[in-house]
Amino acid sequence: MNVVFDLGAVLLAWEPVALVQMHFEAHAPTADAAHALATQMFHHEDWLGFDRGTHSLDDAIGRMALRLSLPSERLSEVLEPMGERLEPIGVTMDLLAKLRDRRDAGEDLRLYYLSNMPEPYARVLEYRHAFFAWFDGGIFSGDVKMMKPQRGIYDLLAQRYGLEASETVFIDDSAANVEAARQLGWKAIHCVRPSQLPVQLAAYLPVSTTLSTSKPSVRA
Repeated sequence: MNVVFDLGAVLLAWEPVALVQMHFEAHAPTADAAHALATQMFHHEDWLGFDRGTHSLDDAIGRMALRLSLPSERLSEVLEPMGERLEPIGVTMDLLAKLRDRRDAGEDLRLYYLSNMPEPYARVLEYRHAFFAWFDGGIFSGDVKMMKPQRGIYDLLAQRYGLEASETVFIDDSAANVEAARQLGWKAIHCVRPSQLPVQLAAYLPVSTTLSTSKPSVRA
């Protein structure tokens, strides 16, 4: 069985509304306003193009500042070090460590990631977090100039690592990305609450007697 993880909001904490509330309170003084601004910032082509690797962070910041009347200096301060801000989610990191142990004990199990992640952030994350060595492979959107839910990035992962659709489980916090995987015949889990993911995933995996209770060691 192949298990394919998204990163943001699945393995790494990504809370754009909280980020807006913390750093742009004057522009979004209420919860509704913060939610709206987060959507305008991170679900617009200004940001998606950076995610996809088709324009730089400086370009994204310039466009965002102009479109949303936000201070470009503040945007730079918040967005440039994002790779350093993304920290592991304990419960799903424990799950990943147990799956790694099952694989290393000889179970027919392979671990991959498929992430919409700009190239600059991807390089920082690879450097900071030892858990990337636990994967059998993966793809960042910024490296291939495609992003979920485009079919091409799923096809590329499958072709690169020889994934059979019927033997692949995909996990993502985006309903659109999950639906795209299902259209390819993959099993898929919409991860709304990371705390529920171990139970959700267990339904797709055989029972194992090699589960480890060890905690992962992750570089800060």
